Amino acid sequence: MNNEYDKEDFFEQYAQMPRSKGGLSAAGEWHQLNPLFPELSGKTVLDLGCGYGWHCGFAAQQGASRVLGIDISKKMIAEAGKRNSGRTIAYRVCGINEYEYPESTWDCVLSNLALHYIEDLDLVYRNVYKTLKPEGVFLFNIEHPVFTACAAQDWIYTETGEPEYWPVDNYFMPGERNTNFLGCFVTKQHHTLTQILTGLLNNGFILENVEEAQPPEEMMGLPGMENELRRPMMLLVKARVQKRLLR
Repeated sequence: MNNEYDKEDFFEQYAQMPRSKGGLSAAGEWHQLNPLFPELSGKTVLDLGCGYGWHCGFAAQQGASRVLGIDISKKMIAEAGKRNSGRTIAYRVCGINEYEYPESTWDCVLSNLALHYIEDLDLVYRNVYKTLKPEGVFLFNIEHPVFTACAAQDWIYTETGEPEYWPVDNYFMPGERNTNFLGCFVTKQHHTLTQILTGLLNNGFILENVEEAQPPEEMMGLPGMENELRRPMMLLVKARVQKRLLR
């Protein structure tokens, strides 16, 4: 994951986003992601790209016995420690590809809006599979391939400035997309739907849920929210490992 999040201007812009201020209740996908969580009471949870630590805080509230949030951004980890601290929560400055993934350690590995910064998803899948306990759950939210395909990641507008349509281009050409996010140039990675889902199957996972995020009815009055029904922005995936403990 690129480290734009430690740049002062970018971090200040990120802090103004509704989800940064309001947490999970202000995230348009939360009403769909929340029900996908497995039972967390007494469980161990690893959060890849934890950001402000909202999901770490949620896991602790659900009774998780141990929660570790990792993020490459020092600023994000510092903010997580302020906003979502707890006796069972630990944070660590660490990239998703740099974490050691100890074998059969975690009951649940989650990642929210971080994997579209990762070039090699298969490597992440292999590492997560290894570090999950038998029947462990991998739950993630990634930017939808329809959203990431075109580098601009923005609408085509009419002459009067109204969103006319969302362009999808170079879809079957995965890889780097240099886009503008919060007024800064950010490098993301485009992955096709086949790569995201079949990659899980090829690495031993069983798919349990796949959902395309839609904003809840109570958010439809917010500026621009109706346009979120014109194309998917996020893809929510729940997968489970099937491996047995050695006897």
